[in-house]
Amino acid sequence: MDWGKIWVIARHEYLTSVRRLGFIIMTAAVPALGVVGLLLAMLLGGETRQIGDFLARQFEGADQPIGVVDESGFFSPIRPEYGEDFVPFLSEGAASDAVESGEISAALLVPEDYLETGRVVVLTVGSGFGAVEVGDSSDVRAFMVEHLLAGRVDEEIRERTARPLRPESRVISGGETRGEGPLSFVFTFVVPYMLSFFLIMTIFVSSGYLLRSVATEKETRVVELIISSVQPMELMAGKVMGLGAVGLTQVVVWLLSAIAFSGGLVAIVAAAGALVIPIRVMVLGVVYYLLGYTLYAILMAGIGALGTTMQESQQLAGFFSFFAAIPYMLSGFLFANPNALVARILSFFPLTAATMMMLRLPLAEVPWMDVAGSIAVLAASIPGALWVGAKLFRVGLLIYGKRPTVKEIWGIVTSKS
Repeated sequence: MDWGKIWVIARHEYLTSVRRLGFIIMTAAVPALGVVGLLLAMLLGGETRQIGDFLARQFEGADQPIGVVDESGFFSPIRPEYGEDFVPFLSEGAASDAVESGEISAALLVPEDYLETGRVVVLTVGSGFGAVEVGDSSDVRAFMVEHLLAGRVDEEIRERTARPLRPESRVISGGETRGEGPLSFVFTFVVPYMLSFFLIMTIFVSSGYLLRSVATEKETRVVELIISSVQPMELMAGKVMGLGAVGLTQVVVWLLSAIAFSGGLVAIVAAAGALVIPIRVMVLGVVYYLLGYTLYAILMAGIGALGTTMQESQQLAGFFSFFAAIPYMLSGFLFANPNALVARILSFFPLTAATMMMLRLPLAEVPWMDVAGSIAVLAASIPGALWVGAKLFRVGLLIYGKRPTVKEIWGIVTSKS
C-alpha cells in the first residue's frame, strides 16, 4: 500500500468533514451545555443543596395530600406535623370521591384488624403503579410508624424509628473515598453515562460519514475515477483513518470540556459533594472508542460498498447498528448490576464489547479481567474485519444496479482472490 496516497485521502476526508455545519454544532454542543451548567451553578451558589432536595422530592410523587380512612384507631387523630400531607376521611366513599376529583393523590383504607393482618387498601386512579408508589413512599411509612409508636416509646426513638437513616453517598475509587450530598448522583452517574452515550454516538456519526462518503461516491460513479489511481484497500484505509480522526476530534473536545466543567462545578458546589469524572473512565473511553470505531468503520465500509444507493447501504449497515444498541436495550439491568453475567458475556462479544464496556465503566468497578479481555477481543477482531471488509469493499465498489444476495456476499467473503 502507498501510505502517501492513504494520507492524502485521510486528510481530504478529515478537512471536508470538520467543515460541515452539522459537525461544528454537534462538537460545540457539549461545551456549550457545560458553560450553561457552570453559569447556573455560580448564580445559584448556596442553593445547590435545596435544588438537590427538590429534585429528590420529584421522585416521591405528586404534592397532593393522601387521604386516610382509619377504622383501627391507630392513625387518628392525625399528628400535627402530618396535617398538610395526610387528610382524614370518615368513609371509603368520601375518600374515593376525593381521589376521583383529584383533591387527594391516593387514599389509605386501614381496617379494624390492621394490627393483626397489616393489610391496608390503597385507592388510586389509573394503574396499580400508583398504589405501589404509595406503598414504597418513605413519607407514608414514617406516618404509619410514628402514629403506631406515639405514646408507647420515647419520642427520640419514635422519630428515629420513623426515619432510621439519612443516606450520604461516599464512593470508593482508586483507594480514595470521595463525595457526598444530593448532587453526587448527577456527577457520579448522569455525567459519565451521558459521556458514554456521546462516545457511542460519535462512533456511529463517524461511521455514518464513512458510509455516506462511500455510497455517494459510488452512486455518482466518482469512485471509478478514484480507483483508477488508488487501490481499493488504500481508499478504504484513508477513509477509515480520516473519518476516525473526525470522531476522535469530537471526543477529545467533549472529554476535555467534561473534565474542565465537572472539576469547576465541584469547586463551586462543594457543599453538595459532587464528584469529578474518574480519569480511568476517560482513558478507557478513548481506548474503546478507537477500537470500536475501527471495527465498525471497516465493516460498514465493506457493507456500504455493496449497496447500489445510499438508502440500501444504510439498510445493510443497520445490522451492525442493532448489535451496538443491544447494551442500551439492557441498560435497566445494568443499572442494578453492571457486573451481571449477561453484561460480562456481551463484553467479550466483538460487536457489543465497546458499547457494553463504555456503559459499565461509569456504573461500577469493572473487573480488570473484563477490561483486558474485551480490549483483546476487539483488537483481535479488527484484522478479521479488515480481511472481510477489504474483500467486500473491493468487489462492492463496482457493483451497480442490483444489490448482491446473501449467497453472493458469502461467495465474495469465501473466495480466495
